[in-house]
Amino acid sequence: MTSLLQKAFTEIQKLPDSLQDELAQQLLKDVESELKWQESLSDEDIELGNLITMAQEALMEEREGRTEDKGFGEE
Repeated sequence: MTSLLQKAFTEIQKLPDSLQDELAQQLLKDVESELKWQESLSDEDIELGNLITMAQEALMEEREGRTEDKGFGEE
């Protein structure tokens, strides 16, 4: 675990349990999504239709405000 992630968890522990649970749910959802993207993009046999579907899902997440503006490679 990185020091930044450890710092985040340390700060989160100071919050009420209900907010900790909200943050945990969002983090788990984000990790699941990231793992699916990594798995999909590493598949050499990926079909164009699948890429289009993933792109549409990403655009929908953007429209719904579920994304953050970051530069390439930023964490």
